Amino acid sequence: MTKMIGFTGGPLDRGDALRHDIDALAAAKADPRARLLMLEGYTPAYDGDRLAWTALPPDGAELALLGLDRYGVPHFATITGERAQGRSFDLIATLHDLVPGEAATYAGARSLLDWHARHGFCANCGSPTAIFRAGWGRGCPACGTEHFPRVDPVVIMIAEHDDRALLGRQPAFPPGRYSALAGFLEPGESIEEAVAREIGEEAGIAVTDVRYVASQPWPFPSSLMIACTARALDDRITLDTNELEDAIWVSRGEVRAVLAGEKGPFLAPPAYAIAHTLLSAWAEATPAGS
Repeated sequence: MTKMIGFTGGPLDRGDALRHDIDALAAAKADPRARLLMLEGYTPAYDGDRLAWTALPPDGAELALLGLDRYGVPHFATITGERAQGRSFDLIATLHDLVPGEAATYAGARSLLDWHARHGFCANCGSPTAIFRAGWGRGCPACGTEHFPRVDPVVIMIAEHDDRALLGRQPAFPPGRYSALAGFLEPGESIEEAVAREIGEEAGIAVTDVRYVASQPWPFPSSLMIACTARALDDRITLDTNELEDAIWVSRGEVRAVLAGEKGPFLAPPAYAIAHTLLSAWAEATPAGS
């Protein structure tokens, strides 16, 4: 799979060594080349087809180190404590038009800043926490607990049966759009078990032979989408209407036609979503038994 997946391929070295070195971090902040990501809330500014950056503020704002570029220039974002709003399809589409990798930088910054906004107090004792590790952690002065950014794993998957793929739609989708089924992993569950459970819960279909395809960070607020396929043991759909509005089986030929821009029985997920990557990989694969 050679095509870059949305929100991947970030160009910055994450600078882990600086996170542990107070003096080196201070030097990075004092570097006259240092850059600050320009954000209005959580909406980025653009410089053509790239993210826009500016000089670091002189007022001692709390900063998170995003990383170093290939010239060693440190890049930061301001920690404001402001919560991010829900995903914006317009924003995501705009990010998709940037130079490859730029959206990944934004995704990391967005997830990190929103994590800070949601973890101002210690989950262990309730005391206010303080930023440390160059913005990649918060410590509790009262009880000593250290907190670090977390990622929520999500499985997103296609069940296949007789050379057809199972797709579903939620009421919030644009008219005609169908996508891969998805759901969060639960505690004590493997990826394979989560795939089987979610397909069973949402569509009433038992599956086996779960296979990993690819993954994608999804910064709304901070998930890792884990794309898989699985073999369905039958094709009888029993829909969970609390989760899905509809579910359909589509042939490989129909998927190929839709992805090529032709009119078909469904509207494909947008190109920046890993559901699109998953459908493309399935459409291009050799059918089982061929």
